[in-house]
Amino acid sequence: MTTYIHELPDWPHFRWDEKRLAAQVAAVRHRQGRILGTLEGLGITLREEAILKTLTEEVIKSSEIEGEILDREQVRSSLARRLGIDIGALKPEDRRIEGIVDMILDATQNYRQPLTAKRLCGWHAAFFPTGYSGLYQITVGRWRTEESGPIRVVSGPIGRERTHFEAPEATRLEVEMATFLEWIEDKTIDSRVDPVLRAAIAHLWFVTLHPLEDGNGRIGRAIIDMMLARSEESGSRFYSMSAQIRKERGKYYDALERAQKGDLEITGYLEWFLGCLERAFVGAETVLKEVLRKARFWKQHSGEAFNARQRAILNRLMDGFEGKLTSSKWAKIAKCSQDTASRDIEDLIKKHILRSYAVGSLTL
Repeated sequence: MTTYIHELPDWPHFRWDEKRLAAQVAAVRHRQGRILGTLEGLGITLREEAILKTLTEEVIKSSEIEGEILDREQVRSSLARRLGIDIGALKPEDRRIEGIVDMILDATQNYRQPLTAKRLCGWHAAFFPTGYSGLYQITVGRWRTEESGPIRVVSGPIGRERTHFEAPEATRLEVEMATFLEWIEDKTIDSRVDPVLRAAIAHLWFVTLHPLEDGNGRIGRAIIDMMLARSEESGSRFYSMSAQIRKERGKYYDALERAQKGDLEITGYLEWFLGCLERAFVGAETVLKEVLRKARFWKQHSGEAFNARQRAILNRLMDGFEGKLTSSKWAKIAKCSQDTASRDIEDLIKKHILRSYAVGSLTL
C-alpha cells in the first residue's frame, strides 16, 4: 500500500539539497530581477498592456489545467474593468469569471496582506458563487468535511483518470491548515529559505492538504503568485507561472506525484519548479515583444485615420486572434452589417495594413 508524505512521522518537515539548487536559484533570481527591471522601465501604457496580457493568461491557463475553458474576452474585460485599463467596449460580467479574477488580483496586488483561513475561504466562495461545481453542490467557503469522503487528486479524461495521491482526512485539516498558514507568515524563514523556494514549497504543501472540496489546484497556483509577488516586492505581474505549467501539465503532475510518494526530500520537485519558472520568464519576453510590436504599429500608423471598429479588431489581431479572421467574423465582432465590415476591410487592404492569405481569410 502506498504511503504519502502527509502520513510520515516527520511531516511536514521538508528537506532539500541547498548546494544542488544554489546555481539554479541564483540564475532564476538574476533573470527575475532583469526582466522586472526591463518591464518596470516601460511607460505606463505599455506596462499596463503587459500586465493585462499576463494576468489574462494566468486566469485562463490555470483553469485550463483543470480542464475548464474560459472566454478570453470576458476574462480580459473583467481584468481591465478592475485595473482601470481602457480597452474599449467591455463584455458583460460573468459571475464565475469575476470570482476567479478577484482571487488572482487579491493574491497579486494585496500580496503583503497575511494569508489567513478567512482569506482563503473568501477566495473559495468567490470561485464558486452558486455553491456548485458543475452539477454538484459542494461545501463552499470552509474546509472540506468528512461527508465529502476521501479526496483523490487525479488527472486525465473521464474513464481514464490517473490517481496521483490521496489527501489527508478532513478531521486533520484544522490543525494542518493552522500549521501551514503560520509557516506562510513566519518572516524569520526568509533569512533561511529563498522566497522563490518558499513559493514552490507553499504550493506543494497546500495541494498535499487539499483542504477544499474543489478548486485546490487553482487556489494553490494563486498562492504561488502571491508568494512570487512577495519575492519581488511587487504586485505587477509580467510572467505567468500557470501558463507555463499548462504547457508542462504532464510534468507538473509527475513532479507532484513523485514528491507525494517520497520521503519529504523534495530537491527533485524544487528543480522542476525552478526550471518551470525560468521557462515562464521566456514567455514573459514573448509578451514584451508583442506589446512593443503593438506600440510600434500604432506609432507607425499614427497619421492614418481609423474608425473605432477597425482599431478594436486590429488590436484583437495583435493580441492573438484565435482562428481565421473573415468578413463574417468581423461583422459579428464589430456588431455591424456585412457591407460595413467589407468596407472596413477594403479600406485597410488599400492602406496595406491587412492582406488576404487564403480565400476569405485576413491577416496583418
